[in-house]
Amino acid sequence: MSEVRAVSRNGVYSFGKPNRDEIVLVAGLGVDGDVHAGVTVRHRSRVRADPSQPNLRQVHLIPSELFGEVAGSGHAVAPGQLGENVTTSGLDLLRLPRGTVLRFGSTPRSSAAAGGAPADGQSGSDAAVAGAAAGGVAAAGGVAAADGVAAADGVVGARVVVAAARAAELERRTADAVAALEAAVERETAGPAGGAGDPRPAVVVTGLRNPCAQIDAFRSGLLKEVAYRDAGGAFVRKAGVMGVVLRGGPVGPGDAITVELPPPPHEALDRV
Repeated sequence: MSEVRAVSRNGVYSFGKPNRDEIVLVAGLGVDGDVHAGVTVRHRSRVRADPSQPNLRQVHLIPSELFGEVAGSGHAVAPGQLGENVTTSGLDLLRLPRGTVLRFGSTPRSSAAAGGAPADGQSGSDAAVAGAAAGGVAAAGGVAAADGVAAADGVVGARVVVAAARAAELERRTADAVAALEAAVERETAGPAGGAGDPRPAVVVTGLRNPCAQIDAFRSGLLKEVAYRDAGGAFVRKAGVMGVVLRGGPVGPGDAITVELPPPPHEALDRV
């Protein structure tokens, strides 16, 4: 069974993220209260390169099985320490095709699941992220929602990211990821067969995390365990996958994960 092992978020930039009892996904933005939430890029290296780029890295997921693999090389890693928001179990994330939708929970956990609204008891800064989304404006990028759709809309919130992409100059791999995201949004709104009636929190998988030297600063020698060339010369990235929030709502440890593959032909994940 595929499920959530741990969830993490951090409101400030740091390599790792502390575990939480629960995180709240906000459609079109990311994890409420997390520093990487936004319609346009929030990772500092991406902001320096081009702050107008769409944020295809709103949610970071890592399979917990990776921790066992690197432990064999002497690297002790716990959930959240590599900066992921969601640590999974029983799911081969890296082999999923681009545009896969991951839904969390067997049933809605609260009313927030229908639209990504802030849960009761959130801090003012957390609510501000969702509030900006509800107004149709990206909290970090100032991008208005496409076709009048607000980012907090539980069905089509991810369209604000597509709108941001249309306003930016995209390299090929980014354009391919945006196309997969847009296709997932269209499936979501096409009718019950496309999941339009499913209110559970959901993330569209857009690509692979591209590991950087910060990993070696955390654990010396760990980078070569998660980013390397295989025997055939292909570059392998094992530090998890990135995604955009399709539907908002709370996610916590123990939640089941339902995988919905896009229609064939399937495209392998590339870095985003």
